[in-house]
Amino acid sequence: MRELLPLLTQPSRYLGIEQGSVHKDPATVSLRCALCFPDLYEVGMSHLGQKILYGIVNDHPSWWAERVYEPDAAACQILRDTGTLLATLESDTPLAEMDFIGFSITHELCYTDVLNILDLGGIPLRTKDRPEDLGACPLVSAGGGAALSAEPMAPFLDCVVLGDGEETLVELLEALEKAREKGTPRSVFLREVCHIPGVYVPSLFSETEDGRLVAQDKDIPTPRRRIVADLEKTFSPTSQVVPLATVHNRLSLEIARGCTRGCRFCNAGFVYRPSRERSVETVSGILSDCLKNTGFDEISFLALSAGDYSALKHLCLDTLDRCAKEQIALSLPSLRVGSIDDDIMDRMSRLRRTGVTLAPEAGSQRLRDVINKGVTEEQLITHVQKLIEYGWRQVKLYFMIGLPTETDEDLLAIVDLCRKVRYAGGPGAPKLAVTAALSPFVPKPFTPFQWEDQISLAEIDRRVHIVLSEFKKIRGLTLRWHEPKVSHLEGILSRAGREMADVVESAFRKGAILTGWKEHFRLEPWLCALAEQGLDPERCTKGQAPGSPLPWSHIEAGVTEEFLLRELEKAKNAKVTADCRYNPCSMCGACDKGKRQSGLARTEGQEVKNRLVYSERDQVPNNPARDENGRLILRDIKPEPPKLDPSLVVRAVSLRVWHTKLQNSAFLSQLELQAVLDRALRRADIPMAFSQGFHPLPLISFGRALPVGMESMCEWFSVTLRERMDEKDFCARMNACLPRGMNVWKVEEVAFRDKAKIALEEEFSVRVLELDPEKVAKAFSDFMARESFPFARETKKGERVTDVRRLVTSVETLAGETSLRCSWKDEYLSPFHICQAVLGPLVDTKPLTHLLRIVKKAQYL
Repeated sequence: MRELLPLLTQPSRYLGIEQGSVHKDPATVSLRCALCFPDLYEVGMSHLGQKILYGIVNDHPSWWAERVYEPDAAACQILRDTGTLLATLESDTPLAEMDFIGFSITHELCYTDVLNILDLGGIPLRTKDRPEDLGACPLVSAGGGAALSAEPMAPFLDCVVLGDGEETLVELLEALEKAREKGTPRSVFLREVCHIPGVYVPSLFSETEDGRLVAQDKDIPTPRRRIVADLEKTFSPTSQVVPLATVHNRLSLEIARGCTRGCRFCNAGFVYRPSRERSVETVSGILSDCLKNTGFDEISFLALSAGDYSALKHLCLDTLDRCAKEQIALSLPSLRVGSIDDDIMDRMSRLRRTGVTLAPEAGSQRLRDVINKGVTEEQLITHVQKLIEYGWRQVKLYFMIGLPTETDEDLLAIVDLCRKVRYAGGPGAPKLAVTAALSPFVPKPFTPFQWEDQISLAEIDRRVHIVLSEFKKIRGLTLRWHEPKVSHLEGILSRAGREMADVVESAFRKGAILTGWKEHFRLEPWLCALAEQGLDPERCTKGQAPGSPLPWSHIEAGVTEEFLLRELEKAKNAKVTADCRYNPCSMCGACDKGKRQSGLARTEGQEVKNRLVYSERDQVPNNPARDENGRLILRDIKPEPPKLDPSLVVRAVSLRVWHTKLQNSAFLSQLELQAVLDRALRRADIPMAFSQGFHPLPLISFGRALPVGMESMCEWFSVTLRERMDEKDFCARMNACLPRGMNVWKVEEVAFRDKAKIALEEEFSVRVLELDPEKVAKAFSDFMARESFPFARETKKGERVTDVRRLVTSVETLAGETSLRCSWKDEYLSPFHICQAVLGPLVDTKPLTHLLRIVKKAQYL
């Protein structure tokens, strides 16, 4: 599909030339895998799970994992209009030619996106329609957090990986490789791999009259979530693919997996148990390797609840010191109330302050106890007072509406709590700007609330209005809320069974893709699809009585149904359950306990239990400082620029670096190019000089931006170094770190004042595909014979007319190639526009950019 790049918006999504991407010779591999993320590139590239599996598979010498992301809506249409199959990023191989396809299902709204990718790739949507020959059609699998209860997707998936996939995927691919060698039919293969711990084959389970899903034969084992028992020993990708997109541009490090806090609405908090932490030493080692291999300038710590990491203080202070020395920014995640002490707060307060996010989830203490949030109003206010003491003036609070047992009094308590937070500092203290965000509650499988009703769309609107009307009465409070229709659809799908499969396919056929994006969300296709199947959307959001068969009851996720029922009863009585990390075991069933074995699958010999760095958290928050009158003492701490090593700001030499930008790298935008070069310089360990101030940056400047899609033999950028380097050493280091199509070929020393010169003249070669070369030559000849050639184009400020003729100083045509020399002394115009002006009349329907190959040959400064 790379021939379509000139037609696609943000073509960098489809290039596959990122640093860290793996390219192998297809002739040397025995198994080719497509790891698919059913969302846009920008979202998928931030997903750590795909990065882990990509690294594991590619570490195998005879396997090759490539990436696939869902194209945007316009690109999907172009693929269908041109009859082009969706292909992998690395090798541009159509999906239908791969051996294995693995999807990451992270939420229910991506169901139709999975079908869209399969359809675009030329793969039958339903497993029953795929050929028995595993060599004729790839095996289609899925995993991820939402895969444990993705029964609406059962007819579309050959198999599902339940739980942690690091070990399961390897065993599944080993079996697939052997089956392909033997010529094992698909149906036989699926009956074999269902015995791999963590592999679930939906087609081997049928629905009984009472709605239960049961195995078709006695020898088919219970599907069990598989767990990596010790995070210290599991794979962590240190040579991650560095995204070309300009969002999610940070290194994410997993410090812990699992959470035992026990919030009763949280699916992840139950299906990722137990809690497993990496040691500070292990995280530090991974961090060193990652920074060396990626060139990222910002890092963040990843965990379900990073604030509960037992060595958070040790890790944060160690990392903050290190980041300051290496000019790396540390982005701390949303931390729970009371999770940071004065040492961390003091260090954070001296950085550039942004708003702080806290999640009380409910306004009243009664309702927080119902959901087992484990946060009191006193703790929240104390935490906010510490923020005020250290200089924060903005806070964002997350709440849920529609929680079980919620009343209008609980809604008004949200307003009251926000007011208390705003005035938490007391007399003489600054008032906080408070933003509250409301999200409608969606009951999830494998939680104590899986049997509860979701409130209706009309009721969501009513409850939002109650809170909004009260917010308007209080200055300094702002209210935002999640789109109710999105939550309504999520509720329809989250607890659905196989009866919803036809609805998912019908909604896809009606154009429902990228449903998780606000600009693409449409409820109408889903309502029509539900009506076709005789399903009432409101009934689909209702719960069932405990003991009733649930679509996921046949899957062993770790926590027992008995435990969930006990938690439901405690919720009804507003009783809390303590976190078993630092308190007695709550007997949830996820861990091995004495003679009782966890129901989770694991590698033989591993014990399933909480694995913490410290037996007690290493930070104890202090109470806010007060004067003798009880007033809050405000610390006079102002954000200050980071203290740079004096050697980092030394300016020893300024270099102009000449490089190519050919082939697929031509489709990098200027912002993407700048990010690529910045990271390449860091990976190459080039001793760049930095600016000073709150956000020190390497001293790099660039010439005129090259239009996207245009190649160049002679691009340049300037960089200031703090020490001199040998030219050959500089080129060798840089070329080892640049993507395909980019190559540094010259480095020259320039005066500091000359570093940002712009070319006054440039030369280009132009080739036009599918047009008669003689007609092209005549068009340019006629163009040069004219004294003027007005050309109108649309700009952000409206239509603009340019005399194109005065910009072109010479034209030569030889062997079907046209050479242009252009002068930019008075005005610059993209050579694409110049060619459009001259050759546009020769083209009927195809966009001219699709036919042009323009290469910049020279520029004169």
